[in-house]
Amino acid sequence: MQNIGQSGSIRIKRKTYADWEKAQQDVFHYIEMFCNPKRRHGFSNGLSPVEPERQYFEWLKSV
Repeated sequence: MQNIGQSGSIRIKRKTYADWEKAQQDVFHYIEMFCNPKRRHGFSNGLSPVEPERQYFEWLKSV
């Protein structure tokens, strides 16, 4: 994911950053926006990603 070129710049997913701090901020923002465990998903009938997992483990306890 991380490429450091000869000039010392950092490249992540077709974007080049001058410093490591800005690259970290963008990666953190990406993870928070697109991998958010609270965001509801249409695939799981509007449940957050962690809710079906929680329901599954509750079901295992009752079996």
